[in-house]
Amino acid sequence: MADTLTITDNRTGKTYEIDIKDGTIRADALRKIKTSDDDFGLMTYDPAFMNTASCRSAITLIDGDKGILRYRGYAIEDLAEQSSYIEVAYLLLHGELPNEAQLRKWSHEITHHTFVHEFLRKSMEGFRFDAHPMGKLVSMLGALSTFYPEAKKVRDDKTRRQEIVRIIAKMPTLSAWAFRHAVGRPYVYPDNELSYCGNFLNMIFRMAEPRFEPHPVLERALDILFILHADHEQNCSANAARAVGSAETDPYCSLAAASAALYGPLHGGANEAVLHMLKQIGSVGAVPEFITGVKNGSGRLMGFGHRVYKNYDPRAKVIKKLAHEVFEVTGKNPLLEIALELEKIALNDDYFVKRKLYPNVDFYSGMIYQAMGFPVDMFPVLFAIPRASGWLAQWQEMLQDPEQKIARPRQIYTGADLRPYVPMSERATKPAT
Repeated sequence: MADTLTITDNRTGKTYEIDIKDGTIRADALRKIKTSDDDFGLMTYDPAFMNTASCRSAITLIDGDKGILRYRGYAIEDLAEQSSYIEVAYLLLHGELPNEAQLRKWSHEITHHTFVHEFLRKSMEGFRFDAHPMGKLVSMLGALSTFYPEAKKVRDDKTRRQEIVRIIAKMPTLSAWAFRHAVGRPYVYPDNELSYCGNFLNMIFRMAEPRFEPHPVLERALDILFILHADHEQNCSANAARAVGSAETDPYCSLAAASAALYGPLHGGANEAVLHMLKQIGSVGAVPEFITGVKNGSGRLMGFGHRVYKNYDPRAKVIKKLAHEVFEVTGKNPLLEIALELEKIALNDDYFVKRKLYPNVDFYSGMIYQAMGFPVDMFPVLFAIPRASGWLAQWQEMLQDPEQKIARPRQIYTGADLRPYVPMSERATKPAT
Protein backbone atom coordinates (compact mmCIF):
# COMPACT_ATOMS: atom_id res chain seq x y z
CA MET A 1 0.00 0.00 0.00
CA ALA A 2 1.39 3.39 -1.01
CA ASP A 3 2.07 6.05 1.62
CA THR A 4 0.06 8.67 -0.23
CA LEU A 5 -3.11 10.67 0.14
CA THR A 6 -5.50 10.93 -2.81
CA ILE A 7 -7.50 14.14 -2.95
CA THR A 8 -10.32 14.86 -5.37
CA ASP A 9 -11.10 18.54 -5.84
CA ASN A 10 -14.87 18.64 -6.28
CA ARG A 11 -14.58 22.14 -7.74
CA THR A 12 -12.72 20.88 -10.79
CA GLY A 13 -13.04 17.11 -10.65
CA LYS A 14 -9.25 16.75 -10.69
CA THR A 15 -7.49 14.16 -8.50
CA TYR A 16 -4.15 14.68 -6.78
CA GLU A 17 -1.83 12.25 -5.04
CA ILE A 18 0.25 13.62 -2.17
CA ASP A 19 3.06 11.83 -0.34
CA ILE A 20 2.65 11.00 3.35
CA LYS A 21 5.80 10.95 5.50
CA ASP A 22 5.95 10.62 9.29
CA GLY A 23 2.18 10.91 9.43
CA THR A 24 2.20 14.31 7.71
CA ILE A 25 1.79 15.85 4.29
CA ARG A 26 3.78 18.85 3.10
CA ALA A 27 1.56 21.92 3.26
CA ASP A 28 3.13 23.31 0.10
CA ALA A 29 2.06 20.13 -1.75
CA LEU A 30 -1.48 21.52 -1.60
CA ARG A 31 -0.40 24.49 -3.71
CA LYS A 32 -0.77 22.43 -6.87
CA ILE A 33 -4.51 22.11 -6.19
CA LYS A 34 -5.89 25.04 -8.20
CA THR A 35 -9.08 26.06 -9.96
CA SER A 36 -7.17 28.02 -12.65
CA ASP A 37 -3.62 28.86 -13.70
CA ASP A 38 -3.70 32.20 -11.86
CA ASP A 39 -5.06 30.62 -8.67
CA PHE A 40 -2.54 30.80 -5.79
CA GLY A 41 -3.34 27.23 -4.81
CA LEU A 42 -4.85 25.60 -1.76
CA MET A 43 -3.61 26.59 1.70
CA THR A 44 -4.28 25.19 5.16
CA TYR A 45 -5.89 27.34 7.87
CA ASP A 46 -4.71 26.39 11.36
CA PRO A 47 -5.03 29.09 14.06
CA ALA A 48 -2.73 28.44 17.05
CA PHE A 49 -0.98 25.55 15.23
CA MET A 50 -3.52 23.05 16.52
CA ASN A 51 -2.55 20.48 13.87
CA THR A 52 0.57 21.81 12.16
CA ALA A 53 4.13 20.55 12.56
CA SER A 54 6.41 23.55 12.04
CA CYS A 55 9.71 21.69 12.29
CA ARG A 56 11.52 18.40 12.70
CA SER A 57 13.08 18.12 16.14
CA ALA A 58 15.18 15.51 17.94
CA ILE A 59 15.12 17.28 21.31
CA THR A 60 11.92 16.49 23.22
CA LEU A 61 9.22 13.88 22.78
CA ILE A 62 5.76 14.27 24.30
CA ASP A 63 3.10 11.60 23.99
CA GLY A 64 0.17 13.28 25.64
CA ASP A 65 -2.14 10.29 25.47
CA LYS A 66 0.34 8.07 27.31
CA GLY A 67 1.71 10.73 29.69
CA ILE A 68 5.25 10.48 28.29
CA LEU A 69 7.92 13.21 28.35
CA ARG A 70 11.46 12.46 27.20
CA TYR A 71 14.53 14.61 26.60
CA ARG A 72 16.70 13.14 23.81
CA GLY A 73 15.09 9.76 24.50
CA TYR A 74 15.56 9.79 28.29
CA ALA A 75 12.46 9.56 30.50
CA ILE A 76 11.89 12.72 32.51
CA GLU A 77 11.37 10.59 35.64
CA ASP A 78 14.85 9.04 35.31
CA LEU A 79 16.51 12.40 34.69
CA ALA A 80 14.75 14.00 37.67
CA GLU A 81 15.79 11.17 39.96
CA GLN A 82 19.39 10.67 38.84
CA SER A 83 20.64 13.72 36.96
CA SER A 84 21.40 17.40 37.60
CA TYR A 85 20.10 20.42 35.75
CA ILE A 86 23.55 21.27 34.35
CA GLU A 87 23.87 17.72 33.02
CA VAL A 88 20.39 17.93 31.46
CA ALA A 89 21.23 21.28 29.85
CA TYR A 90 24.26 19.61 28.25
CA LEU A 91 22.04 16.76 27.06
CA LEU A 92 19.50 19.11 25.45
CA LEU A 93 22.17 21.11 23.64
CA HIS A 94 24.59 18.33 22.65
CA GLY A 95 22.25 15.40 22.15
CA GLU A 96 24.03 13.04 24.55
CA LEU A 97 24.65 12.85 28.28
CA PRO A 98 28.18 14.05 29.10
CA ASN A 99 30.91 11.79 30.41
CA GLU A 100 32.75 12.83 33.57
CA ALA A 101 35.35 14.97 31.79
CA GLN A 102 32.76 16.66 29.58
CA LEU A 103 30.53 17.47 32.53
CA ARG A 104 33.45 18.86 34.52
CA LYS A 105 34.45 21.14 31.62
CA TRP A 106 30.83 22.20 30.96
CA SER A 107 30.22 22.98 34.65
CA HIS A 108 33.45 24.97 34.82
CA GLU A 109 32.45 27.05 31.79
CA ILE A 110 28.99 27.78 33.17
CA THR A 111 30.32 28.62 36.63
CA HIS A 112 32.92 31.08 35.35
CA HIS A 113 30.51 33.08 33.19
CA THR A 114 27.98 33.91 35.89
CA PHE A 115 29.08 37.52 36.37
CA VAL A 116 27.50 40.30 34.31
CA HIS A 117 28.86 43.69 33.32
CA GLU A 118 28.56 46.37 36.01
CA PHE A 119 26.81 48.72 33.60
CA LEU A 120 24.02 46.16 33.31
CA ARG A 121 23.69 46.12 37.10
CA LYS A 122 23.42 49.91 37.06
CA SER A 123 20.75 49.80 34.36
CA MET A 124 18.58 47.79 36.77
CA GLU A 125 18.15 51.01 38.73
CA GLY A 126 16.17 52.46 35.83
CA PHE A 127 13.19 50.29 36.76
CA ARG A 128 10.57 51.26 39.32
CA PHE A 129 11.01 49.48 42.64
CA ASP A 130 7.76 47.57 42.06
CA ALA A 131 8.46 46.56 38.45
CA HIS A 132 7.62 42.94 37.72
CA PRO A 133 10.77 40.73 37.84
CA MET A 134 9.83 39.09 34.55
CA GLY A 135 9.61 42.43 32.76
CA LYS A 136 13.09 43.22 34.05
CA LEU A 137 14.44 39.85 32.91
CA VAL A 138 13.05 40.32 29.38
CA SER A 139 14.70 43.75 29.21
CA MET A 140 18.02 42.58 30.62
CA LEU A 141 18.25 39.71 28.13
CA GLY A 142 17.74 42.14 25.26
CA ALA A 143 20.29 44.51 26.78
CA LEU A 144 22.88 41.73 26.99
CA SER A 145 22.97 41.57 23.20
CA THR A 146 24.51 45.05 23.16
CA PHE A 147 27.34 43.88 25.43
CA TYR A 148 28.18 40.97 23.12
CA PRO A 149 27.85 42.25 19.53
CA GLU A 150 29.77 39.20 18.29
CA ALA A 151 26.68 37.14 19.21
CA LYS A 152 25.23 38.16 15.84
CA LYS A 153 27.52 35.58 14.21
CA VAL A 154 24.90 32.90 14.73
CA ARG A 155 26.30 30.68 11.97
CA ASP A 156 29.72 30.46 13.60
CA ASP A 157 29.85 27.33 15.75
CA LYS A 158 32.45 28.63 18.20
CA THR A 159 30.70 31.95 18.76
CA ARG A 160 27.31 30.32 19.08
CA ARG A 161 28.56 27.94 21.77
CA GLN A 162 30.21 30.78 23.69
CA GLU A 163 26.94 32.74 23.80
CA ILE A 164 24.97 29.64 24.84
CA VAL A 165 27.31 29.19 27.81
CA ARG A 166 27.03 32.87 28.72
CA ILE A 167 23.23 32.85 28.69
CA ILE A 168 22.83 29.71 30.80
CA ALA A 169 25.41 31.07 33.24
CA LYS A 170 23.95 34.56 33.55
CA MET A 171 20.24 33.70 33.76
CA PRO A 172 20.36 33.04 37.54
CA THR A 173 22.34 36.25 38.12
CA LEU A 174 19.92 38.44 36.17
CA SER A 175 16.93 36.73 37.80
CA ALA A 176 18.28 37.05 41.32
CA TRP A 177 19.10 40.71 40.82
CA ALA A 178 15.61 41.36 39.45
CA PHE A 179 14.29 39.91 42.72
CA ARG A 180 16.72 41.81 44.96
CA HIS A 181 15.88 45.07 43.21
CA ALA A 182 12.16 44.47 43.78
CA VAL A 183 12.58 43.92 47.53
CA GLY A 184 15.17 46.68 48.01
CA ARG A 185 18.06 44.45 49.03
CA PRO A 186 21.68 44.90 47.92
CA TYR A 187 22.76 42.70 45.01
CA VAL A 188 24.69 39.54 45.84
CA TYR A 189 27.43 38.49 43.43
CA PRO A 190 27.84 34.87 42.29
CA ASP A 191 29.75 32.40 44.43
CA ASN A 192 31.65 30.11 42.07
CA GLU A 193 32.16 27.47 44.75
CA LEU A 194 28.45 26.70 44.89
CA SER A 195 26.38 24.58 42.49
CA TYR A 196 24.20 26.17 39.81
CA CYS A 197 21.09 26.07 42.00
CA GLY A 198 23.00 26.68 45.23
CA ASN A 199 24.51 29.83 43.75
CA PHE A 200 21.08 31.05 42.66
CA LEU A 201 19.69 30.56 46.17
CA ASN A 202 22.75 32.40 47.49
CA MET A 203 22.11 35.41 45.24
CA ILE A 204 18.42 35.39 46.19
CA PHE A 205 18.45 34.90 49.95
CA ARG A 206 21.90 35.76 51.36
CA MET A 207 21.79 38.56 53.90
CA ALA A 208 24.55 39.27 56.45
CA GLU A 209 26.05 35.80 56.83
CA PRO A 210 29.75 35.54 55.82
CA ARG A 211 28.93 32.67 53.48
CA PHE A 212 25.59 31.30 52.37
CA GLU A 213 25.04 27.56 52.73
CA PRO A 214 21.91 26.41 50.89
CA HIS A 215 19.85 23.69 52.53
CA PRO A 216 20.67 20.49 50.59
CA VAL A 217 17.01 19.42 50.33
CA LEU A 218 15.92 22.78 48.95
CA GLU A 219 18.94 22.96 46.65
CA ARG A 220 18.15 19.52 45.21
CA ALA A 221 14.43 20.35 44.98
CA LEU A 222 15.21 23.43 42.88
CA ASP A 223 17.53 21.35 40.70
CA ILE A 224 14.73 18.86 40.05
CA LEU A 225 12.25 21.63 39.28
CA PHE A 226 14.76 23.09 36.81
CA ILE A 227 15.09 19.67 35.12
CA LEU A 228 11.31 19.34 34.81
CA HIS A 229 11.01 22.80 33.26
CA ALA A 230 14.03 22.63 30.95
CA ASP A 231 12.12 21.97 27.72
CA HIS A 232 8.63 21.09 26.57
CA GLU A 233 8.69 20.69 22.81
CA GLN A 234 7.07 23.33 20.53
CA ASN A 235 5.27 25.40 23.16
CA CYS A 236 4.47 29.10 22.79
CA SER A 237 7.84 30.37 24.05
CA ALA A 238 9.93 27.80 22.14
CA ASN A 239 8.02 28.74 19.01
CA ALA A 240 8.79 32.40 19.72
CA ALA A 241 12.51 31.64 20.09
CA ARG A 242 12.50 29.73 16.80
CA ALA A 243 10.45 32.34 14.91
CA VAL A 244 12.55 35.30 16.03
CA GLY A 245 15.76 33.30 15.64
CA SER A 246 14.79 32.38 12.07
CA ALA A 247 15.67 35.96 11.13
CA GLU A 248 19.21 35.11 12.35
CA THR A 249 18.59 37.27 15.41
CA ASP A 250 21.21 36.85 18.13
CA PRO A 251 20.37 34.41 20.97
CA TYR A 252 19.92 37.14 23.59
CA CYS A 253 17.12 38.84 21.66
CA SER A 254 15.67 35.48 20.60
CA LEU A 255 15.45 34.46 24.26
CA ALA A 256 14.06 37.87 25.21
CA ALA A 257 11.21 37.09 22.80
CA ALA A 258 10.77 33.62 24.32
CA SER A 259 10.74 35.13 27.82
CA ALA A 260 8.13 37.66 26.73
CA ALA A 261 5.94 34.77 25.57
CA LEU A 262 6.48 33.01 28.90
CA TYR A 263 5.48 36.23 30.69
CA GLY A 264 1.88 35.68 29.54
CA PRO A 265 -0.48 34.28 32.20
CA LEU A 266 -1.60 31.48 29.87
CA HIS A 267 1.97 30.18 29.69
CA GLY A 268 4.29 30.97 32.59
CA GLY A 269 1.76 32.22 35.08
CA ALA A 270 -0.37 29.11 35.47
CA ASN A 271 1.10 28.03 38.84
CA GLU A 272 0.25 31.43 40.30
CA ALA A 273 -3.35 30.89 39.18
CA VAL A 274 -3.39 27.58 41.08
CA LEU A 275 -2.40 29.34 44.32
CA HIS A 276 -5.14 31.93 43.84
CA MET A 277 -7.67 29.12 43.29
CA LEU A 278 -6.59 27.21 46.42
CA LYS A 279 -6.78 30.39 48.51
CA GLN A 280 -10.23 31.06 47.09
CA ILE A 281 -11.39 27.58 48.14
CA GLY A 282 -10.08 28.31 51.62
CA SER A 283 -10.47 24.94 53.35
CA VAL A 284 -10.67 21.20 52.72
CA GLY A 285 -14.34 21.23 53.62
CA ALA A 286 -15.10 23.72 50.85
CA VAL A 287 -13.62 21.55 48.09
CA PRO A 288 -16.83 19.61 47.21
CA GLU A 289 -18.75 22.87 46.80
CA PHE A 290 -15.98 24.25 44.58
CA ILE A 291 -16.01 21.08 42.45
CA THR A 292 -19.77 21.42 42.01
CA GLY A 293 -19.28 25.02 40.91
CA VAL A 294 -16.71 23.99 38.33
CA LYS A 295 -19.09 21.39 36.90
CA ASN A 296 -21.87 23.98 36.79
CA GLY A 297 -19.68 26.43 34.94
CA SER A 298 -19.36 28.94 37.79
CA GLY A 299 -15.76 28.07 38.67
CA ARG A 300 -12.55 27.14 36.90
CA LEU A 301 -10.24 24.29 37.87
CA MET A 302 -6.65 25.53 37.54
CA GLY A 303 -3.63 23.21 37.31
CA PHE A 304 -5.65 20.41 35.70
CA GLY A 305 -5.59 19.48 32.05
CA HIS A 306 -3.11 20.45 29.36
CA ARG A 307 -3.11 21.34 25.68
CA VAL A 308 -0.89 18.29 25.00
CA TYR A 309 -1.32 15.85 27.91
CA LYS A 310 -4.49 13.76 27.94
CA ASN A 311 -3.13 11.67 30.78
CA TYR A 312 -1.39 12.41 34.09
CA ASP A 313 1.44 14.87 33.43
CA PRO A 314 4.61 12.87 34.26
CA ARG A 315 6.20 16.01 35.75
CA ALA A 316 3.29 16.36 38.19
CA LYS A 317 4.00 12.91 39.62
CA VAL A 318 7.59 13.91 40.38
CA ILE A 319 6.60 17.28 41.84
CA LYS A 320 3.92 15.81 44.11
CA LYS A 321 6.54 13.63 45.81
CA LEU A 322 8.99 16.55 45.86
CA ALA A 323 6.46 18.79 47.59
CA HIS A 324 6.35 16.55 50.65
CA GLU A 325 10.17 16.50 50.88
CA VAL A 326 10.32 20.30 50.72
CA PHE A 327 7.57 20.76 53.31
CA GLU A 328 9.51 18.53 55.72
CA VAL A 329 12.10 21.35 55.73
CA THR A 330 10.00 24.48 55.32
CA GLY A 331 6.90 23.39 57.16
CA LYS A 332 3.71 22.32 55.40
CA ASN A 333 2.10 24.81 53.08
CA PRO A 334 -1.46 25.20 54.44
CA LEU A 335 -2.76 24.94 50.89
CA LEU A 336 -1.40 21.40 50.46
CA GLU A 337 -4.30 19.66 52.19
CA ILE A 338 -6.75 21.56 49.98
CA ALA A 339 -4.75 20.56 46.90
CA LEU A 340 -4.63 16.89 47.88
CA GLU A 341 -8.37 16.78 48.51
CA LEU A 342 -9.08 18.60 45.26
CA GLU A 343 -6.90 16.13 43.34
CA LYS A 344 -8.49 13.14 45.07
CA ILE A 345 -12.05 14.20 44.24
CA ALA A 346 -11.26 15.29 40.67
CA LEU A 347 -9.44 12.06 39.80
CA ASN A 348 -12.45 10.01 40.93
CA ASP A 349 -15.16 12.14 39.35
CA ASP A 350 -16.46 10.99 35.95
CA TYR A 351 -16.91 14.62 34.88
CA PHE A 352 -13.16 15.23 35.02
CA VAL A 353 -12.06 11.71 34.06
CA LYS A 354 -14.09 11.77 30.83
CA ARG A 355 -12.55 15.13 29.96
CA LYS A 356 -9.07 13.77 30.75
CA LEU A 357 -8.40 16.56 33.25
CA TYR A 358 -5.41 15.37 35.25
CA PRO A 359 -3.04 17.46 37.42
CA ASN A 360 -0.28 19.16 35.43
CA VAL A 361 3.14 20.50 36.42
CA ASP A 362 1.68 23.77 37.69
CA PHE A 363 -0.58 22.17 40.29
CA TYR A 364 2.14 21.64 42.92
CA SER A 365 5.11 23.74 41.70
CA GLY A 366 3.70 27.04 42.94
CA MET A 367 3.25 25.69 46.47
CA ILE A 368 6.87 24.52 46.51
CA TYR A 369 8.21 27.85 45.29
CA GLN A 370 6.08 29.69 47.84
CA ALA A 371 7.27 27.42 50.66
CA MET A 372 10.88 28.11 49.65
CA GLY A 373 10.30 31.84 50.07
CA PHE A 374 9.68 33.04 46.51
CA PRO A 375 6.91 35.59 45.90
CA VAL A 376 4.38 34.70 43.20
CA ASP A 377 5.68 37.28 40.72
CA MET A 378 8.97 35.37 40.65
CA PHE A 379 7.29 32.16 39.44
CA PRO A 380 7.63 32.87 35.68
CA VAL A 381 11.26 33.91 36.27
CA LEU A 382 11.91 30.57 37.98
CA PHE A 383 10.38 28.97 34.89
CA ALA A 384 12.58 31.01 32.51
CA ILE A 385 15.94 30.18 34.15
CA PRO A 386 15.90 26.44 33.32
CA ARG A 387 13.86 26.85 30.12
CA ALA A 388 16.76 28.90 28.70
CA SER A 389 18.63 25.68 27.90
CA GLY A 390 15.59 24.30 26.08
CA TRP A 391 15.07 27.55 24.17
CA LEU A 392 18.72 27.57 23.17
CA ALA A 393 18.55 23.95 22.05
CA GLN A 394 15.48 24.72 19.95
CA TRP A 395 17.08 27.91 18.56
CA GLN A 396 20.30 26.08 17.65
CA GLU A 397 18.44 23.16 16.05
CA MET A 398 16.43 25.60 13.95
CA LEU A 399 19.62 27.28 12.68
CA GLN A 400 21.16 23.93 11.75
CA ASP A 401 18.05 22.66 9.94
CA PRO A 402 18.54 23.22 6.17
CA GLU A 403 14.76 23.23 5.62
CA GLN A 404 14.15 26.17 7.93
CA LYS A 405 13.81 29.68 6.53
CA ILE A 406 12.68 32.97 8.04
CA ALA A 407 9.27 32.40 9.62
CA ARG A 408 6.53 33.90 7.47
CA PRO A 409 3.05 32.35 7.83
CA ARG A 410 0.33 32.99 5.27
CA GLN A 411 -2.97 34.67 6.05
CA ILE A 412 -6.54 34.71 4.84
CA TYR A 413 -7.23 38.33 4.03
CA THR A 414 -10.66 39.45 5.29
CA GLY A 415 -10.39 43.19 4.68
CA ALA A 416 -11.91 45.49 2.06
CA ASP A 417 -11.28 45.21 -1.67
CA LEU A 418 -9.63 48.10 -3.52
CA ARG A 419 -11.27 51.39 -2.58
CA PRO A 420 -10.82 54.83 -4.16
CA TYR A 421 -9.08 57.40 -1.97
CA VAL A 422 -11.56 59.92 -0.51
CA PRO A 423 -10.33 63.53 -0.03
CA MET A 424 -10.78 65.00 3.44
CA SER A 425 -13.44 67.45 2.22
CA GLU A 426 -15.65 64.62 0.97
CA ARG A 427 -15.46 62.36 4.03
CA ALA A 428 -18.51 62.05 6.23
CA THR A 429 -18.34 63.92 9.52
CA LYS A 430 -17.95 61.60 12.49
CA PRO A 431 -17.51 62.39 16.19
CA ALA A 432 -13.95 62.22 17.47
CA THR A 433 -13.00 58.99 19.23
